[in-house]
Amino acid sequence: MASTPEELKRQVGSGLLSFPVTDFAPDLSFDRDGYAARLDWLGGYGAAALFAAGGTGEMFSITPGEYPAIVETAVSVCRGRTPIIAGVGYGTRLAVEMAQAAERAGADGLLVLPQYLIAAEQEGLFRHIKAICDAVAIGVIVYNRDNCLFAAETVARLAEACPNLIGYKDGAGDIERMVRVRQRLGDRLVYVGGLPTAEVYAEAYDAMGVTTYSSAVFNFIPETALAFYGALRGGDTATVRRLLDDFFLPYIAIRDEARGYAVSIVKAGAKLVGRDAGPVRPPLIDLNDDQMRRLGDLIRSLAA
Repeated sequence: MASTPEELKRQVGSGLLSFPVTDFAPDLSFDRDGYAARLDWLGGYGAAALFAAGGTGEMFSITPGEYPAIVETAVSVCRGRTPIIAGVGYGTRLAVEMAQAAERAGADGLLVLPQYLIAAEQEGLFRHIKAICDAVAIGVIVYNRDNCLFAAETVARLAEACPNLIGYKDGAGDIERMVRVRQRLGDRLVYVGGLPTAEVYAEAYDAMGVTTYSSAVFNFIPETALAFYGALRGGDTATVRRLLDDFFLPYIAIRDEARGYAVSIVKAGAKLVGRDAGPVRPPLIDLNDDQMRRLGDLIRSLAA
């Protein structure tokens, strides 16, 4: 049985989160067996929750026909161990259909990714999120990033109008906006760090009372991801700084060499540790051989 919104809110704030990549076969079709094996592996590491069909999971490249199967696979594998939060997005009517499909598939909650292409006024964002919340009973987290930026007043209106709105995930890095939302809403919501390679920003967000974030590298070095999170929450500054210098900063240097690599580099890492998830779907591109070699060197350096 899926979590209640309040149960999910508490769970999300209790530990590290992650977006599993979505497995594709060489012909770019959905690889259900590979994805199930991936969720089984990652589910054993004790993440507070996992996001199915999220940004790192290439939600933007998943077809409406594939989407329910992806969420259902994640739920069936992780049931009883790890809550599954499904990504939804695009325009309001399609997002509502995705939300209802995810709820039918047994998802514990939803993460609303930015709407497709257009910017919108705050009233439009309010109506968009309210329609999604009204369409389901499970918990909903909004994702503040790109063309979907919420004023604190809008988040407050949504929290008042939507009892199942449980969280605010920030992928914009606007500290003033984050502080305004946090001050306005207090403990009404759970707050999640959501910038790419969130570990780099984790100390600053932790100081603002943001107790968790979604780790992309959990996909291929879960032990390191958990060690970093544990050091951060435990005040072990030496370990945090060492991992930033030795791994995360060199890692983002490779990530920044091409557009879309925030996703591609995660699939590359999975391949390098023997957990190949197949290629990324166009318009993304995979890392080249030299980038794969350098990423492999970085991963191997962790063992040393």
